[in-house]
Order: sequence, then structure tokens, then C-alpha cells
Amino acid sequence: MAQPVTLHKLIILYMLDEAKAPISASLLSEFILDREYTSYFHLQVSIGDLTETGFIQKSASRNMTYYTITEEGRTTLGYFQEEISPAIREEVQEYLQEKGCEIRQKQRITADYYRRSPSEYLVRCQVKEKESSLLDLTILVPSKEAAETMCAHWEHRCQEIYSQIMETLL
Repeated sequence: MAQPVTLHKLIILYMLDEAKAPISASLLSEFILDREYTSYFHLQVSIGDLTETGFIQKSASRNMTYYTITEEGRTTLGYFQEEISPAIREEVQEYLQEKGCEIRQKQRITADYYRRSPSEYLVRCQVKEKESSLLDLTILVPSKEAAETMCAHWEHRCQEIYSQIMETLL
């Protein structure tokens, strides 16, 4: 079995590889910490090391941090994956299956806003399928409150909006 720090890093890489989509920092932490594989501090050090070495990539959206495995990380995992016990691999797969809809939904439907000027915000709403963007909509709104409201409603209304756009344009 690998050294504890190495094992934590391998679990993170394995989890990101198996997910096939970005995983939020909170889901990653929940899995590792709930099973008491390591402490919060050591988890953050491992994530930092993996990011710094280019094995995982960090992105942010609406105050959430997401991680994905890079090709370099996938290659490294391939060399050392057997160091992760079958029991841990099974736990990861069960956890991802349990959280699968949530992970896929976060990947597929995104909404974020950016401040353009003191009184204007840009809201970017997207619907993605795999690597392709089905809908990418950016709207200028007059306030932060309006931007937050649009982002909050996008996940539940995007299918309806997409259908209306398609119907109107075709």
C-alpha cells in the first residue's frame, strides 16, 4: 500500500478520473473527510500539490471551486492505480454513483455573473453536452440582485428557455 499522503493524492486522482466531469471541492472533501482518510489540512495540502504539479486543474464558478484531472494526472494515475485498494476504489465508485446526477447536472448546466460596471452585471448561462455548448447566453442586467436571481432560476428554467429559443428561431 502507498504512503498515506501518496494514497490521498491517488484517491483524489482516481475520483476525478472516474467522475468524468468536474467535481466540486465540497464533494471531494465530503468523500475524503467523512471516511476519515485524512484531515482537512492534509487534504488541502494534497489538492494544492496536485494542482501545482499539473495533475489536476482548478476552476471556479459562483463561489464554488471545481477540480478536473488533467492528461498528466490521468497518465500518473495509470502507473499507480493499483496502489489504491479495491475496497477504496469501490467506495469511490459507489459515492460517485450516489452523487452522479448532481455531478452531471453541475457540469451540464451553469450560470455565473460578472460585474461590468458599478451598475451593470453580465449574466452568462450555459447548457453543455460533453465538450459542446448547446446554449451559451450572455445578458446585461442592471443589478447584482437581478444577476443572482437569473443564475438561481437558470438551472430550473433552462430547458424551457432552450425550447422557446429553438421554436422561435426555427
